[in-house]
Amino acid sequence: MEPIRTFTSRVVVLPAENVDTDQIIPARFLKVTDKAGLGEALFADWRYAADGTPDPGFVLNRPEAHGTRVLIAGDNFGCGSSREHAPWALVGYGFRAVVSTSFADIFRNNALKNGLLPIAVEPAAHRRLLELAAAPGAEVTVDLAARTLTLPDGEAVPFPVDPFARHCLLNGLDQLAFLLASGDEIARYEAEHPGRVCTTA
Repeated sequence: MEPIRTFTSRVVVLPAENVDTDQIIPARFLKVTDKAGLGEALFADWRYAADGTPDPGFVLNRPEAHGTRVLIAGDNFGCGSSREHAPWALVGYGFRAVVSTSFADIFRNNALKNGLLPIAVEPAAHRRLLELAAAPGAEVTVDLAARTLTLPDGEAVPFPVDPFARHCLLNGLDQLAFLLASGDEIARYEAEHPGRVCTTA
């Protein structure tokens, strides 16, 4: 998993509220267990016409969206089902962070486990960001170590993140990689705490 530390990116704005996981990645794409190619299916029902051609009016199909790493979303992003494919598709497209005023709990947890940083900011900061993002080429800077999002006008806005998830993202570790990296500590603990036999009366 690619680490997230500090990066600057142009933004894509999709301000719709209550975007659920079926809109992020429709159910027909959930048959796969491999992440490869899911970026092409991101927001598929909005992004493509019935004949499969890209809708030029949808934000991800505009030339200025190419190469962006930050999605600015509306409130309650990622609600709905618990599908892990939603953050897979967002990361597959190239996003490393999503900014909103709030996230569904399951989506937030799935995102953090899969290399996508959900950045929750206060409504006032979100409104300011939407205004600033309207300017062509507007950029933000994400600093995970400092837990700040720097807006296009230079204001640094703090955001919360779970300490364990932050450690894993900074070091490019998923939960399995974290456990494997802790093998020596686990072995030492097991050696110092031998198993106990439970007896019943």
